[in-house]
Amino acid sequence: MSHVLFAGTELRTLPGLVMTPRPATEAVVEAALVRIGDEPARVADVGTGSGAIAIAIALESEAEVWATDTCAWSVLLARLNAADAGVDERVHVLDGDLLAPVPRDLDVVVANLPYLPYADRALYPDLVREPPAAVFAEGDGLDPYRRLLTQAEPRLRPDGAVIFQLHRDVYIAERDELGAMRARFDALAPALAA
Repeated sequence: MSHVLFAGTELRTLPGLVMTPRPATEAVVEAALVRIGDEPARVADVGTGSGAIAIAIALESEAEVWATDTCAWSVLLARLNAADAGVDERVHVLDGDLLAPVPRDLDVVVANLPYLPYADRALYPDLVREPPAAVFAEGDGLDPYRRLLTQAEPRLRPDGAVIFQLHRDVYIAERDELGAMRARFDALAPALAA
């Protein structure tokens, strides 16, 4: 076990077992905090890994956050990190696929999911020490996001939004834009592979 600083908070990490948070992902947190403002909010952090995004949002807002992951190591680590940060009463870490275990009426869904094709693993030697399932997905790599956008629509409030990261870019899709964003992935996939 080692440690990393993310958004001003020291987090435990499990290199090789759970994706190590990167500074570029702090932009997702910043976008979510702007969206939330000073109001109480219900947030889901999908593919939470170490819990970095969920914890940073909880520390800087009054949001209640549901953090999900399918990796048992991630669930354990995110729970430990939430307890260490003193936000475990508002950060609910759940074992489950995408939004399946999360309640409805969410204000914001945040995600930093796998998006690179497994077929391209050799092109990313800098990611060789990360768990493959945290970085790579089948096909063009974007199916986890396509599924997330489909699941998000019935769970978001009418004025809710999905905020996610692909490479170092942050995207925001309002609830009524989710279908259009799914369609954009067909155009995004070749550009992301370049």
